[in-house]
Amino acid sequence: MLIKTAILIVLAAVLYSLFSGLYFLVRDQGASHRTLHALSVRIALTVLLIALLVYGFYSGELMIRSPFPVTHQ
Repeated sequence: MLIKTAILIVLAAVLYSLFSGLYFLVRDQGASHRTLHALSVRIALTVLLIALLVYGFYSGELMIRSPFPVTHQ
């Protein structure tokens, strides 16, 4: 359950970084480096999110569940 909480927190941070970058882009109109900084933070958080997902699937804490019955022929 801890890995799922960490994934949700990192995902929320990625979304926050996304919208803060948009805000800085519109407000500063390219006059400052805040948009570039928000992009760098978002890339780092996305790499962390992918690493958490890979770890979760590798460790067995996350599983892919099918919403329909799978029949083998």
